[in-house]
Amino acid sequence: MGTDRDTQPNLLNSNDSNDLFFVRECAFEDLELVKEVNEKELPEDYPFFFYKSILDNFQEAFLVACLKDKPEKIIGYIMWRVERTPSKHSLRLINKGHLVSIAVSNEYRRKAVASALLSKSMPALLKHQLKEYVLEVRVTNYGAIKLYEKFEYKTEGIKKKYYKDGENAYYMVYKVEKD
Repeated sequence: MGTDRDTQPNLLNSNDSNDLFFVRECAFEDLELVKEVNEKELPEDYPFFFYKSILDNFQEAFLVACLKDKPEKIIGYIMWRVERTPSKHSLRLINKGHLVSIAVSNEYRRKAVASALLSKSMPALLKHQLKEYVLEVRVTNYGAIKLYEKFEYKTEGIKKKYYKDGENAYYMVYKVEKD
């Protein structure tokens, strides 16, 4: 059972000089490995159909990082969806790119994997006429917060008890069109 899309992965950074990994679009065959990375690295788990739904609808922004010397080994992933929601500053509806999840295997952290996943996935969503990108991040996840700030995300609020364990989340926003 596959998606309606071509299952041949789109290699996104074949010209990049990183010797350790490469980034490509996720394929249906990758979903179990993506799920494994998620379950090992994050406390939030999703059912298989959720991953498949994101893949079916936003494949261009559902990316995986794989080892160059072992391309079947997924060391990280990122997945986005597009939501049509009211603007914070007016009554009109706008498209927002919502970062659903990003994870990197512990042994490959601090090697620019998450940065590569972000920098490759964000432009892929622009075809949806986004006004902003949004995400939630644990208030204690200092490394991730620093990464998002490097990408010019700004904290716009706190979501109280956002996570299942009761931890708060920062709501961070990157505006495509600056005010």
